[in-house]
Amino acid sequence: MDLINSLLGNVSDFMYTYILIIMLILVGLYFSFRTKFVQFRMFPEAIRVLGEKKKDGKDISSFQALMISTASRVGTGNIAGVATAVAASTAIGGYGAIFWMWLLALIGAASAFIESTLAQMYKQKEGTEFIGGPAYYIQKALGSRKWGIVFSILLIACFAYGFNALQSFNAGSSLAHYIPNYNETIWPLVVGGVLALLTAAVIFGGVHRISSIVSGIVPVMAVIYIGLGLFITIKNINAVPEMFGKIFTQAFNIKAIFGGFTGSCVMQGIKRGLYSNEAGMGSAPNAAAAADVSHPVKQGLVQMLSVFIDTILICTTTAFMLLLSGIEIDPNLTGMNYVQAAVQNQVGNFGPLFITISIFLFAFSSLVGNYYYTESNFKFIRDSKTGLLIFRCTCVAAIFVGALMDFTTVWTLADILMGLMAMVNLVAIMLLGRKALIALKDYIAQKKAGKNPVFRASETNVGDPEVWNEAHAKKWED
Repeated sequence: MDLINSLLGNVSDFMYTYILIIMLILVGLYFSFRTKFVQFRMFPEAIRVLGEKKKDGKDISSFQALMISTASRVGTGNIAGVATAVAASTAIGGYGAIFWMWLLALIGAASAFIESTLAQMYKQKEGTEFIGGPAYYIQKALGSRKWGIVFSILLIACFAYGFNALQSFNAGSSLAHYIPNYNETIWPLVVGGVLALLTAAVIFGGVHRISSIVSGIVPVMAVIYIGLGLFITIKNINAVPEMFGKIFTQAFNIKAIFGGFTGSCVMQGIKRGLYSNEAGMGSAPNAAAAADVSHPVKQGLVQMLSVFIDTILICTTTAFMLLLSGIEIDPNLTGMNYVQAAVQNQVGNFGPLFITISIFLFAFSSLVGNYYYTESNFKFIRDSKTGLLIFRCTCVAAIFVGALMDFTTVWTLADILMGLMAMVNLVAIMLLGRKALIALKDYIAQKKAGKNPVFRASETNVGDPEVWNEAHAKKWED
């Protein structure tokens, strides 16, 4: 196992150090400038669009699509992932990892806007529902089904087997606070079994059950979790200036930038930031495509919000809980142990119990949201009812097995799969970004004319004309 972990670690370090960090930042900056920083300029418009009602009671609304993607984003990575980033890089500026998480989110929000707008532009109707995502816009707009299939395989491997195993593992590890020698007991089997059964009950119910489940769970648990973070922050308000000082000074620690880069706060912040907010990775567009809206840009704006919700709100909440807790950062602590110890030090025995409940709810919502992504990509490769049934069973099995796996192996494998998927999608959106920019220009022009923007493929010469046709436009204009 040590040899496997070492090999996986070397692959992950090379990929992130020499390839992905450059791609993420350059693509994010490119689209930030090309959209004139849409993530800031049109933030109020994104809030407004989120409140628009759906046209048909059977369709997935912008809000529901946002909750599906947020359910996947807001998972155990927001708790255990942040703690792992801080603890793993503590020798070279652990506090600084938080800064790099923030920066990646602010830059990456522009990439998130582009990829989700493209997903809307090239989605397709499947029965009464819309499906789409990078595989679909790679095939339709780039004309390459082969690379669409490559992306779908990577996404399925990453989310159905990598991330879902990781969510299950992190949920189970939260019980180690209460159960001595947790990994040597029967409890990992119990946790894996319960999560697998609960997820199976939802995913066999279809997309509307998924959207209704997560749109109820995600907002409630996020508000409560942020509330606890605010309480701890206010309780330790005098320590906040010092905390911010350490975040910014350690972010630019010379060692972090020029030495030991693969284990530095820069790399840890970017790895955990990408795992948490998924900006540019190509996952959220699969949920974005499901919404029925009058203009693709509307869902691009809404999905952009998910990056802010995830990193700027949820991840920052976890960071403040940790850094204001009074608990020394220990690189030997695994993510969940660190979080539970930090919260217990601030609010007593209630703290670890609340974190344990939160981690299970976060994990469950992510398991459901992650599965939604994989189903549309499985159908892209082969639309078979029998195949889909077998695939669902393997997804449930992965959740069960994940609870029994090794900590290092699970995290590193998820990092590698995530990195490969992100690289394929980043190349695709760079090649197709011009089409999303045309849609954005069309949206802004209609807004300036005092209209509710309605998209027609025939007027812009971009997008799928079978979806964005006159009948669809008239539905929103009537």
